[in-house]
Amino acid sequence: QVQLVESGGGLVHPGGSLRLSCAASGFTFSTYAMNWYRQAPGKERELVATITSNGGRTSYADSVKGRFTISRDNVKNMVYLQMNSLKPEDTAVYYCYTKRIRVGERPYDYWGQGTQVTVSS
Repeated sequence: QVQLVESGGGLVHPGGSLRLSCAASGFTFSTYAMNWYRQAPGKERELVATITSNGGRTSYADSVKGRFTISRDNVKNMVYLQMNSLKPEDTAVYYCYTKRIRVGERPYDYWGQGTQVTVSS
């Protein structure tokens, strides 16, 4: 079975740093693009960062560009989100996400359980 398990969230002061991890299992990790989403209370879930299957290209939401870095290790089946210069508006539950796309099938979404990040003084 496909599993995405996040860790690394916590409480930090503004300007601090945190690294989130996502452990993937149950699928051929190295062939999938991976993503981080976040959702704050009362707000829509938003895409934060994306990385291609081989790690060759990344993209970021404008709100985190220059502060966050997504990376992956295809040997360890891990995805990471390094978050620097954190702001109170970064407070949210962060989710690891990927989509399975197979010819002849409806695409299927896989989500981690989420990890809470709180940025507060």
